[in-house]
Amino acid sequence: MSEDLKRFSKRKPNKFHWFIQGCIVTSIFAVVGLISFAGGTFFPNFWTLEKVQYEFHKKEVEKVKYLGLEEPAFEFNDKQTFMKAVGKCIDYINFTTDKKSRVPTSIIIAMAGVESGWGTSRFAKEGHNLFGIRTWDDNTPQMKPKDIPDAKFGVKKYPTKCASVQDMINILNNHPAYEVFRKEREKQISKGKWNYEKLLVGIAPWSTNERYPKIIYQAIIDNQLP
Repeated sequence: MSEDLKRFSKRKPNKFHWFIQGCIVTSIFAVVGLISFAGGTFFPNFWTLEKVQYEFHKKEVEKVKYLGLEEPAFEFNDKQTFMKAVGKCIDYINFTTDKKSRVPTSIIIAMAGVESGWGTSRFAKEGHNLFGIRTWDDNTPQMKPKDIPDAKFGVKKYPTKCASVQDMINILNNHPAYEVFRKEREKQISKGKWNYEKLLVGIAPWSTNERYPKIIYQAIIDNQLP
């Protein structure tokens, strides 16, 4: 679905540097494994697998930041390249997002496509807003709908399209309207398999169109998103 995300570093490391990095990662796995074994043996009520995974994820994030990961360029010229560009943004964001707080890539791509006309809308082109996200704060950069120039709300403007993807994820993870989505996601993560039809019920508040979850699901099917 999306190409491998390129990693950038602030300086070009030599072979010795990469050898050291490899040793560090290997050491992290060894330490995590030791903690997991010791915790499970001597402190089963405290050292849970979840806590060990959380600690390791923090190490992953620290390593990514050390390597100077940069936001990917958002370049596209048709529907297919648009989907790939959104996928790159998601890969980039996921490096610093806890696994339990991630939103399925297929849902994000489908919503971005439907909301922005696959990157062709005025809000996407001029404001980098791929999801029609609104604001009622006059101090937030925004655009007014052409047919409602005096609207009390505005459609948010972002410095980059990837920034709008990040904001969309933040909204689903924090806004009270999407509590149903978050609870269903938690259930599905524990099962290890996505059921998009059930999960999309929780994004209904994103639109006033009562068929919105079905529209997004159909976009996933039509575009063969995994």
